[in-house]
Amino acid sequence: MKILKHVLFWVAILSVLTIVFGSVNGNYLESFYFVAMLLPVVVGTAYFFNNYLAPHFLFKRKTFRFILYSIYLLIVSLYLEMIVITLAFIFLANYQYKNMNPVASNVFVLATALYCIVFLYGFILLVRRSFANQRVIQGFEAEMAKQQTGFLLLRVDRQTVRVMQDEIAYLESLGDYVKIMTAATRPLLTKEKISKLNERLPASFLRIHRSYIVNSGKIQSYNSEQLRIKDITLPISRTYKKTVLHALEGKVAWQSAADSD
Repeated sequence: MKILKHVLFWVAILSVLTIVFGSVNGNYLESFYFVAMLLPVVVGTAYFFNNYLAPHFLFKRKTFRFILYSIYLLIVSLYLEMIVITLAFIFLANYQYKNMNPVASNVFVLATALYCIVFLYGFILLVRRSFANQRVIQGFEAEMAKQQTGFLLLRVDRQTVRVMQDEIAYLESLGDYVKIMTAATRPLLTKEKISKLNERLPASFLRIHRSYIVNSGKIQSYNSEQLRIKDITLPISRTYKKTVLHALEGKVAWQSAADSD
């Protein structure tokens, strides 16, 4: 999906430049060929500037290197544009300068168009990163709210029961009901979907199977296929295996580092 968005963006750029250049002399087919020849220079410059120079130097406040390498990039892109103009002069204009599109033979206009596209692409990336960061912040705030609450409100036997999260060992889906195993001897049954409960629980609770959610702090042992909690073995399904193992191994590494300190 991400690749498709990039392709659609550059197809749109190709179409716009073809229309703009073609409107000068009315030859849209020739403009299409010229823009198609120029497009690799535009794409390469945009990706190198926005995906390498900006993250590695500008965002890390290495201003001098960023300016220096940007100048190098400008010089290289201008040389490449000159090569494209030369090829257009040979193949599209048949060595006749009068047959050249006035825009296509103007290096200044081409350079301006090139860097307008580069900055447009950079602006789009900046907006996307801003929205992504906003989603991360919102997710973090939601997770903090879940942890600060410290309990779940459940409907059990037509009553609202407050269950402390630390007391929950695991949750098991039983069709129309969900069984909550706690430190108490009697399990609780609530008529609520396990997926909805999963949304209300903090990240310390892991969905290991379509029928099970476990409190990672209560796990006694685990491997890639199953885990043990409250002396009961629960399966880890293939769907959740990668996420579960990543979370558990990350927690072990964090705890080891904390113990060494």
